[in-house]
Amino acid sequence: MGLKFLAGHTFNLRGLLGRRPPTVKENEMSNLIRRDPLDDLFRGFFVRPVDLGSQPDAPVVKIDVKEKERNYLVHAEIPGVRKDDIHIAIDGAVVSITAERREEKDVKEGERVLRTERYFGKVSRSFQLAQEVDEAQVTAKYTDGVLELVLPKKAAAQARRIAIQ
Repeated sequence: MGLKFLAGHTFNLRGLLGRRPPTVKENEMSNLIRRDPLDDLFRGFFVRPVDLGSQPDAPVVKIDVKEKERNYLVHAEIPGVRKDDIHIAIDGAVVSITAERREEKDVKEGERVLRTERYFGKVSRSFQLAQEVDEAQVTAKYTDGVLELVLPKKAAAQARRIAIQ
């Protein structure tokens, strides 16, 4: 039997009323079972937001990166985007993919849009690889909403011996 205060601490009434102090086992049990039925009843009641038809969250460009001996292979899911609206930038070992899905106003006379859940706008994703990429040898192919990049690794610079005069 205990009281639960705001900070989540439980105070044993037996200890407050002059009865024997709780045993170690009773303290362990009170630590194990801290459940208030009213917490379960009201959990999330005031926290859930009301959906007022706001814009959907921007999608995330999902990627798979595989490493081979001489290159990296990247598959990026970018559905519903034209290949002309996808841009790839490489800066050393950092690869950035940006895509833009343009809104299509396809409302005909006598029609009205009741709900739009598709996302329109820009999305981007950047990631860093373990080794720099040879930008001149990169190839990209976009098929069925999947961008495939072949990123050749840049040859490691050889240490050069300098002659002292």
